[in-house]
Amino acid sequence: MTFHSVVPAPRTILSGIRKLPPATVRVVKADGAVTDRCYWEADFRRTAAIGKDEWAAAVREKLDLAVQRRMVADVPVGVLLSGGLDSSLIVALLAEQGQRGLTTFSIGFESGGGESGDEFAYSDLIAKQFGTEHHQIRIGRDRFLPAVDRTVAAMSEPMVSHDCIAFYLLSEDVAKQVTVVQSGQGADEILAGYSWYPPLAGVSREQAVDAYAQEFFDRPHSDLARQLSPAWHLDRDHAREFVAESFGRPGAETAVDAALRIDSQVMLVDDPVKRVDNMTMAWGLEGRVPFLDHELVELAAACPPELKLASDGKGVLKDAARGLVPDEVIDRTKGYFPVPGIRHLEGEMLAKVRDALHAPEARHRGLFRPEYVEALLADPNTPRTTLGANQLWQLALLEMWLQDKKL
Repeated sequence: MTFHSVVPAPRTILSGIRKLPPATVRVVKADGAVTDRCYWEADFRRTAAIGKDEWAAAVREKLDLAVQRRMVADVPVGVLLSGGLDSSLIVALLAEQGQRGLTTFSIGFESGGGESGDEFAYSDLIAKQFGTEHHQIRIGRDRFLPAVDRTVAAMSEPMVSHDCIAFYLLSEDVAKQVTVVQSGQGADEILAGYSWYPPLAGVSREQAVDAYAQEFFDRPHSDLARQLSPAWHLDRDHAREFVAESFGRPGAETAVDAALRIDSQVMLVDDPVKRVDNMTMAWGLEGRVPFLDHELVELAAACPPELKLASDGKGVLKDAARGLVPDEVIDRTKGYFPVPGIRHLEGEMLAKVRDALHAPEARHRGLFRPEYVEALLADPNTPRTTLGANQLWQLALLEMWLQDKKL
C-alpha cells in the first residue's frame, strides 16, 4: 500500500514463500545449511573526472553495445516502440548499426477521462524516419475488459500499475509476429527520468529518507490507519524503515544516488521488470532490456547526478541521443504508457471493480475499512496516490489477484 505494491526480496506477499534477492547465488548444503552471496552491485560513487560531453559519449557507446548484444538470436528481434526517447534511441542505434527490416510495435487505447490513449504521433515519426516495419495495435473496449482477468491471472504477485493490461495485450499481438523484442525499460531508474528525483537534489543525506518518502510513497503511513482494517494495520512504518536501511548503506554519496540505488536494485526489479516479464512471457515473448546491461548500469551509477537530472531528467541520455533521434522526441514532455480505462474507472470496468470489492471473499478477508471502500466507489477517480495513480484500482487489483489465486 506504500511502496508501489512492491514486497522486497526475500519476502513475498504470501506467508511462508520467499524469493531470491537479485544478483544472488544461494547454496543449499546436504545438511540444510543455506548461504547467500551477492555477486554484483553497481557502485554509486564518482570514479571518473570527465566532462559532460565525454559522459554522453560514454553512455551512447555502452548503450550501442548493449543493443548490439541483445540482437543475437536465432529468430528476428523486434522493438516495443512507445514513441518515447528510450525505445526511439534503441531503434535509432539499431538502424545506425545497419539493421534492416526492423519490426516495431506500438499500442494505443480509446481515450477516456480527458486523457489520450496513445502516443502514435511520436512512434510513427520514429518508424518513418528509420524505415521500420511498424505495427500500430489499437485496443477497443471489446478487447480491453475481457483481458483484465487474464492479465491478473498472469501476475506472479499483485501489480497495481495500470499498464499491465497494455503490456499483456501488446504481447499477445506482438507474439504473432516475433518471439523476441527489445524495450526501453529501465532508463528512467538508472538515469533519473522520474519526477521524484529532482526534488531530492541538494537534500542532505540526513533528510533524504523523508524527502524520498514524501515524493515517492503511494500514501503516508498515517493514512493507512483510516484505510486498512485495524487487524491489518501496523503501528510501525515498515516501508520507511526499509528505505532508511537502504539509504543508510555506504556507497551512495547523495540523496539522488541513494534513491537511484534503491529504485534500480529493488523497485525496478519487483515492479517494472517483473510486470513486463510476466506479461510478455504469458505469450511466450522474450523481452530484452538493453538499458539494464550491467556495464551500462555501472556507468550510469557512476555518472554525476546533476548530469542525469539535467534537461528535466535523463539529461546525459538526451545529450547522447542528439543528432540521432529527432529533437521532437528528445525534447517532448515525458510520457507514460497511457491506459485511460484503468486510470479513469467507469462503466463496465467500474462495475467489475465494485464486484471484486463487494465479493464475499473480500468481505471475509476484510483488508480495508468498509467506509474507505465505499467512499472510493462513490468517487472512483478523484482520490489519487502521491504519484497520481488511481487509489480505487490499487484496492481492486489486490482483491482480484487474491481471488484469482483462491487465497
